[in-house]
Amino acid sequence: MVEAVNSYEEFQELINGDEPVIFDFYADWCGPCRMISPIFERLSKQFTAVRFRKVNIDQQERVSEELQIRSIPAFIVFQRGNRVNEVVGANPASLEAAVSALAVA
Repeated sequence: MVEAVNSYEEFQELINGDEPVIFDFYADWCGPCRMISPIFERLSKQFTAVRFRKVNIDQQERVSEELQIRSIPAFIVFQRGNRVNEVVGANPASLEAAVSALAVA
């Protein structure tokens, strides 16, 4: 199960860690977010070398504002503190490509 980010401090710790991490920025009221959530979950089981986390934009406003999240779902990839990729929208093929690229990097 993909865990939620519960604080700004936790987010900072995750992005600055050694493992690559991909964040799913979502909201409970977002239909496309609910549609792609099972795919994100499946990818988390398939690509175990990558950390997968969910960020509720309504609960973690500071994180969302800092990253300038304007559309959801948005998937943002970090590696050693650097923002390296982004997928905006419920596009399973683009999401899978981003995760695959990260897993081999």
